Amino acid sequence: MSYRVAIYFAPDATSPLWLRAAQWLGRDAATGAEYADDIGGISRAEIIEKSASARRYAFHATIKSPMQLAPGRSEAELAAALAAFAARTAPVAIGQLKLARLAGFLALVPAEQPQDLTDFAAGVVESFEPFRAEVSPADKAKRNAGGHLSARQLELLDQYGYPYVLEQFQFHMTLTDRLSDADGDRFEAALRLHFGDLAEADTLVDRLSLYHEPTPGAPFTRGADFILTGSGQ
Repeated sequence: MSYRVAIYFAPDATSPLWLRAAQWLGRDAATGAEYADDIGGISRAEIIEKSASARRYAFHATIKSPMQLAPGRSEAELAAALAAFAARTAPVAIGQLKLARLAGFLALVPAEQPQDLTDFAAGVVESFEPFRAEVSPADKAKRNAGGHLSARQLELLDQYGYPYVLEQFQFHMTLTDRLSDADGDRFEAALRLHFGDLAEADTLVDRLSLYHEPTPGAPFTRGADFILTGSGQ
C-alpha cells in the first residue's frame, strides 16, 4: 500500500491543459515524462525552485486531501468505492477558469465558483471519510503552524483532517509556491503566455483521479481515473 493516497480532479492526461501544466511543472505525474525547457523567459532552474511544492504534488485540484488509509481498509476497496461513486455521480461544470493569486501562489481557479462544485466536493469528502486514518496531533499542529486557521477551519481539521472543505472549499489548481510581488508579476506573465486561452477555458469536472505518495516526501504520481457518468445507482 502507498504511504498516502489522495482523491483529486485533474483533466484528462492527454488534454492540452494537462500537458501544458506538466510542461510548466517539469514533470508529468501520469507518464513520468520530464521537461527541461525554460518557459516565458524564466529558467527551468528557477521554475523548479519556485514551484517545488506544486511540482511534488503535481497538477490537480484537491477534492479529498492526502490521507493514510484507515486500519482495515485497502486501496482496492477504495478504488471500488470510487468506481461506484463515479457511476452514480454526474459531471460538474466549473465554468470559465482564470489565473489568480491566492496568498501569493499562482493557480487556475473558477472565474466564479458554482455552488454545484462546492456541493460536489463536499459529497466526495463525506463519502470517503470512512477510508481516512485519523490525523495525528502533530500533523494537525503542523497544519496550523502560525495560527492562521480560523475557528471554523480548526473545527473542520478536527472533523475531516483538512481545514478547507465544505463551505471553506475553494477549487484551485496550483502552479507555483508562494512568490514575492516582483516574482509574481514575472511568473504570471510567463504563465499567461504558456497557457494562452487554456487559462480561461470552460472546464468540466468529469472524473476523479487517485494519486499516490509512494513514500513520505516523494513526488505524487497519478493513478487510475474514475469517470463521472451518473449512469448507475
